Amino acid sequence: MRGVAAELAFARQYEAARGASGAREPAWLARLRAEAFDAFAAHGLPTTRHEDWRFTSLAKLETVQFAQTPEVDGTPAAAAARERVALGDAHRLVFVNGRHAPALSSVGALPAGCRVEPLSALLASDAGAVERVLASAADPKQRALVALNTALFSDGAFVELADGAALVRPLHVLYLQASAAAPTASHVRTLVSAGAGSRALIVEQHAGDTRTTDFTNAVTELRAGRDAQLQHVLIQDLPAQSFAASAVLSRQDGSSRLGLHQIALGAALARAEVESRLEAEEAELALLGLYLGRGAQHPDHHTTIDHAAPHTRSRELYKGILDERAHGVFHGRIHVRPHAQKIAAEQTNRALLLSDRATINSKPQLEIYADDVKCSHGASIGQLDAAQLFYLRARGLDLDAARALLTAAFASEVLESLPHEALRAALERALFAWLPASGGRA
Repeated sequence: MRGVAAELAFARQYEAARGASGAREPAWLARLRAEAFDAFAAHGLPTTRHEDWRFTSLAKLETVQFAQTPEVDGTPAAAAARERVALGDAHRLVFVNGRHAPALSSVGALPAGCRVEPLSALLASDAGAVERVLASAADPKQRALVALNTALFSDGAFVELADGAALVRPLHVLYLQASAAAPTASHVRTLVSAGAGSRALIVEQHAGDTRTTDFTNAVTELRAGRDAQLQHVLIQDLPAQSFAASAVLSRQDGSSRLGLHQIALGAALARAEVESRLEAEEAELALLGLYLGRGAQHPDHHTTIDHAAPHTRSRELYKGILDERAHGVFHGRIHVRPHAQKIAAEQTNRALLLSDRATINSKPQLEIYADDVKCSHGASIGQLDAAQLFYLRARGLDLDAARALLTAAFASEVLESLPHEALRAALERALFAWLPASGGRA
């Protein structure tokens, strides 16, 4: 391992965790952690020499000396985060600095066949359930930050739905970074297993009130069984000086319907990866993303959709809004295997630049090895339409208000896809609050 501060701090965290867990941790998990950390240590943090990272440098992260994650009172941060993402009468599971916060959580009574628990408690009481659900897709040799998470995660959400079970109310999983004296790194894991014919909406929110340069490294694994209908919304709303990494890894059985929604609002540098595999016929995926950036923010989105079976369908739409000196990255890849005939896949990336200094690197990519498919991809980058601005100003709006209205209209296609009315309204308010001179209109 290279001798950078962050990597040395991660090594100390791993050794401390291994010593603390001792015989309490299942042998299979200890082996998995060791393999994952060895894979991470062999190469260290990704650099711009890696093709998938050539537009995103972790040089600033490498210099941070992360301390042990402290136990702090996250009540103020939790209240602010719940207000920003209003879900009404939702089941709620809250974690502060990577640890379950029972006093802030309110899971309540669950429908029959639904299980929602913190991983820390489940590993102590029923580790076999975690072993069954922990997907092999999170191969530590493939992704350095997934490997790091596998080695260091101490907590997270575990969601298991039996065949035919329905989680009627949304589940709000809230991961908070709360104020500490020194920069901290939180590695959290969310595991979701949806049985055949089950239904659920899961909103995973990452937020915080810290003023230090913290690092959140989150991995979410989703399995949608046959005929399952699963919606997952990931909202990254971390403080502007934070570093954020997330990986959503999903697998779908036949006739399942999966909606993945990625909303990126905060962090100085945010790397979001999605890998989704459609493994059986008639599986359908909708992948939608919206990312905002201003100042010197750097949102980076990498997606892979793997059509591993015939008669599968996917639709992908990402939109980015970048202002001032923000730099966005989008790399979307659709892979169609040789036997995956008669699939339909559509990929679109659109970026709106509000400043002459804002930049975007966009790379839509198709890898098609079958000959009877319907696939399309495209990217567009532009600024606000001068004619539309003139039209709105001629009807009494000042320039800033007209720009805000057109920018909100650009984002609306993604926000309208969100599967919960109160959540849509809350994120529309967040968007208008982000827009300059919009007056905070919703």
